[in-house]
Amino acid sequence: MMNFLATYHLQGLVLGLCSFLIIGICHPIVIKGEYYYGQRFKWVFLAAGAVLCIGSMMVDSMMLSALMGVGAFSCFWGIKEMADQQERVHKGWFPRNPKRTYPWDEDKPQQPGGTHR
Repeated sequence: MMNFLATYHLQGLVLGLCSFLIIGICHPIVIKGEYYYGQRFKWVFLAAGAVLCIGSMMVDSMMLSALMGVGAFSCFWGIKEMADQQERVHKGWFPRNPKRTYPWDEDKPQQPGGTHR
């Protein structure tokens, strides 16, 4: 497969397409991760990024190494996006999880029944 890509000079296009897909997949993972797990999900991104970084340094294929590097730094960017996603939830741009409390909930009195709104 790599010979085919090299012969027809398609490596850059495939790398670009795969980078686009990796970044595009990370965004919904950030949204769902923040919704269900909150800021604790940052650790998943950190672990995945570290594994992909190490993997990128260990493989011989330039294409696979580059894709793992893109994945690693997309995961690291996801750590920052987790905080931004929480801000977007606070602004009302994304739904909040009614089963969780958020840092800004402590400013409001608790409603009857133990839920925050």
